[in-house]
This record gives sequence, structure tokens and C-alpha cells, in this order.
Amino acid sequence: MPSDSPVIISKPTLKFERAAIKRGAKFVCGVDEVGRGPLAGPVVVSAVILNHRKVPEGLNDSKVLTAAQREALYEKIMATAIVSIAVAPPAIIAELNILQASLWAMRKAVLGLQVKADHILIDGNKLPKDLPCPGEAIVGGDGRSVSIAAASIVAKVTRDRMCLIMDCEEPQFGFSSHKGYAAPQHLEALTTHGPGRHHRMDFAPCIQAQRMKTIAA
Repeated sequence: MPSDSPVIISKPTLKFERAAIKRGAKFVCGVDEVGRGPLAGPVVVSAVILNHRKVPEGLNDSKVLTAAQREALYEKIMATAIVSIAVAPPAIIAELNILQASLWAMRKAVLGLQVKADHILIDGNKLPKDLPCPGEAIVGGDGRSVSIAAASIVAKVTRDRMCLIMDCEEPQFGFSSHKGYAAPQHLEALTTHGPGRHHRMDFAPCIQAQRMKTIAA
């Protein structure tokens, strides 16, 4: 029998940040990436140190927010927080592999902060090597830590804007609609036109499309 109890959706809090501050940290940084799964475009990582007195209302995992909500929160985060953004383009992804490219961009984003972080909170289950301070990996962190949630929003909005530019450069692929993911229309365009300059040539669908294009030629 179905329950009539309301569904409670948890929201990120300052729990992890406060625990780090209690241990002596002053600047706690949240880190998240967007774009590991697509067939095209970069992985984008954001590192965010929030002002805990000016935490924007409504922070959450970017995936549960609408585009309009993300854009509004992005502007508030950029106006009140310390933010660094790093990008791993397809060439770096092909050179390192997608996991290592993501970790590389995470470290680069942290090192790019205007102030040195004392503690780092990263979404996921792996920490980059050679971080400049202690850190912890938090599975589902973008829905548990407001700092990671803020980083997820900045990374998502940044990557989506980059996909609009990609779409202008190669309109035949429709990057503005699917953001490089393996949507049916993207796979169809990939088969028709072959890979473009923004595709990840180490990903199987792109390899296959290039092979078919070579055979057809």
C-alpha cells in the first residue's frame, strides 16, 4: 500500500565546511566537475570558496535545478565567492584518459584560486594527487555540501555556455541542445558528418564514426 507521507528531499548544508573549520581550516573549498560523459567538448571544473555569511539561497546539485535557476545562482556565486575554473579539452582527455583529465583539472582549479584553500571538499570518490592542502572526497557531495553544490553550478553554467560557442562553430552537430552527450540526434550527426574538432577521439562512438568516414572516402 503506498505511503501518504511526503517525500523529503535533502538539501546541501554547511556540515562538512563547519567540521573542517572546527579542525582549524579558514578557507574551505568545494570542487566539482561537469562533462565526463559527453562525446564532445571539455570537462569543466570549478573550485569555490563561499563566504559563509553570504551563502546564496537555493544552492543545490546543478542537476536538480532548472537552467534559469542555475544562471541566477551562478551570478550570485560569482559576486560573493572566490571562484576558479579549469578546463580539460578533448586533447587532454585523449592524452590522460577521462578520469585523469578530470583529476588534472580539479587540481588546476584549486591551484588557480586567488587565496590558498586550507581544506578541499571534492564530489566523488577520488582526490587528485599533490593537492596543496588536506581534502576529502564526498560521494554525492553536490547534494550534501553547499560549497560543492556551488562548484557544480559554476561548472555546469560555464560548460553549457561553451557548448553554445561550439554550436556556432559546428552547427551540424547541435551541441546547444544535447551539450555533447550521446543523444540520438548527436549520434546521427556523428554518423553523417564524421567527428568534428570538438569531439573526443578516444571515445568509442567517435572512433567508429571516424573509421566509417575513412572507409566511405
